[in-house]
Amino acid sequence: MVHAIRVHETGGPEVMRWEEVEVGAPAAGEARIRHTAIGLNFIDTYFRSGLYPAPAGTPFIPGNEGAGVIVSVGEGVTHVAPGDRIAYVGPLGSYAEERLVPADRLVRIPDGVDDNTAAGMMLKGMTARYLLRRTFNVTSDTTLLFHAAAGGVGLIAGQWAAKLGATVIGTVGSEEKAELARANGYTHVINYRTENFVERVREITDGKLCDVVYDSVGKDTYPGSLDCLRPLGLWVSFGQSSGPITDFNLALLGPKGSLFATRPTLFSYIASRADLEQTAGDLFDVVRSGDVKIQVNQEYALSDAVRAHQDLQGRKTTGTTVLVP
Repeated sequence: MVHAIRVHETGGPEVMRWEEVEVGAPAAGEARIRHTAIGLNFIDTYFRSGLYPAPAGTPFIPGNEGAGVIVSVGEGVTHVAPGDRIAYVGPLGSYAEERLVPADRLVRIPDGVDDNTAAGMMLKGMTARYLLRRTFNVTSDTTLLFHAAAGGVGLIAGQWAAKLGATVIGTVGSEEKAELARANGYTHVINYRTENFVERVREITDGKLCDVVYDSVGKDTYPGSLDCLRPLGLWVSFGQSSGPITDFNLALLGPKGSLFATRPTLFSYIASRADLEQTAGDLFDVVRSGDVKIQVNQEYALSDAVRAHQDLQGRKTTGTTVLVP
């Protein structure tokens, strides 16, 4: 028996329980892994609260990413082997000391990347990669706005976008977070608690506005995000940390400049093995080169996941957080 965090009924952080669970032998196409580190992400709170329903219902083990060592593999698994250091994103179930994972979701961790970094960067880093390279192809001609610039995805995206030569504008909620964003690629940083971010974007861009707005905040930044876009600009809504947008009006896109809007998820962009390998490979490359630095700023014991969720939702964390079994 091993231990895991389980959710028997959805709700606040306190619904998570530290329990013994049984992990069997891997079936064909599966691998059993022993976690060395587990990534903490805001999406974990969505499943725990019930905002996103867990695919198999309750009880369930939350968590979407981790790193560790392969213990054993099932029939037909050839691209990884026992003893390999691996990392992955999805499916649910990473808040556990050991677990079974579809082997085609696993990628080897290259030398030069430690387990805490790998565990904390897979979901956030591959999200930054698809946002900047596929949802909208950011170049040196791009002016972009990224909400929650001091968050895990925001810090990675800021560095990556700056390396691509873009004009990078970010929003944060404190001066401390503003300093962090400036140190991670953001040319301009707006404190949304003391400034009107729409007005500041107009000032910063001399009225030209942005080509793309990346918005993981949701309710609190809508519809202001649309007012930061130039005609034919793209609004990328990829999260809802302040709550879901319940009144999205498609008709607004026309008079605001024939805007485009999308609600992407990472899992669509890495559905095939080839896309997963390319996306993860690009991420490992920019991290190993030093162009993007992953800041693991908080570490909690896995058994202390309740406090980790409380701090995450209380906006007490910055950058990347990992849970350690």
